[in-house]
Amino acid sequence: MGKLLIVYYSWSNGNTRNIAERLQKETGADIAKIETVKPYEGSYQDVVDQGKREVDCGFQPEIKSMPCNITDYDIIAVGTPTWWYTMAPAVLTYLNSQDWNGKTVIPFMTNGGWPGHVIKDMEKACKGAKLACEMQVQFDSSGGDYLETPERDILQWIKNVKNLCK
Repeated sequence: MGKLLIVYYSWSNGNTRNIAERLQKETGADIAKIETVKPYEGSYQDVVDQGKREVDCGFQPEIKSMPCNITDYDIIAVGTPTWWYTMAPAVLTYLNSQDWNGKTVIPFMTNGGWPGHVIKDMEKACKGAKLACEMQVQFDSSGGDYLETPERDILQWIKNVKNLCK
């Protein structure tokens, strides 16, 4: 049986947080939120613009210390919103700060209809890990929290993750 840790970053509507918390509720796994040392400030558009600049230059913001160490886990689910077709910069910081050798990573991402290359980018950042149960969850394209991905797809993904942990 693999011990599961869920790590996620979520900013505006909490869509990624909601998916992470659903997975945690169904699996009983430990869960931890990635937080930047310097929080994003300003309007939604201000943060969108800042996020684009950060993604474009590969910026990796400093993140707060995490309460969980991945050495204590076999399987790590990592969730991110899509920021300009890739993962949020804070998630890149987190992924690049870990030793993924011998781990199984479950990448999941939320998006508003433009999934981009998030999963492939996460795979590149998790050198030495095996990826499993990748998931893309789509919400409405207006930046809201209306779920577009069918509920049955999310439930099947959660079931697949639970089976992986057996």
